[in-house]
Amino acid sequence: MTEIHAKPVVDGKFWIVEQDENKVGVLKLTEQKKFVFSSKDTITVFDNKKKLFETFGSNFFVAKKKQEDVIPLDRDVHGYPTSSAPYNPMYDVKNHLPLFTKSNKSKSVYCAGYYIIKFDKGWVKSFCPKLITVERYQYEGPFKTEIEMKHRLNNANR
Repeated sequence: MTEIHAKPVVDGKFWIVEQDENKVGVLKLTEQKKFVFSSKDTITVFDNKKKLFETFGSNFFVAKKKQEDVIPLDRDVHGYPTSSAPYNPMYDVKNHLPLFTKSNKSKSVYCAGYYIIKFDKGWVKSFCPKLITVERYQYEGPFKTEIEMKHRLNNANR
């Protein structure tokens, strides 16, 4: 049986309602102490918590602890340092870029290592920039150390 539960966003006031780890709607507590559940199909108002529990069950506000993947202890991807624990490590062979995300479900991809990126005002240093930034601007890197990157930045600004 699938379990539906409310995951708090604003404690005691606003929740994301999930079923099998998929968002099915939102729930908010009004100033009149009524619960309003909104999904893509309907809006339902519950006069009190008891009515809410009759529909969703008494464990509705007890968020099921999901089994997290083991958090990586290494903070590098393919030998390049990262700003946070890397998930989904990848390597862009064509552009020679070590890539990662900051969580399992994240769609934002970051480049591991140090870089220098040329914006309109000149070259700037960057640690683990987003992949989209590296795709949009001229860059050099990745560098394994900050010293390597600073040396290249000094040469680029001459």
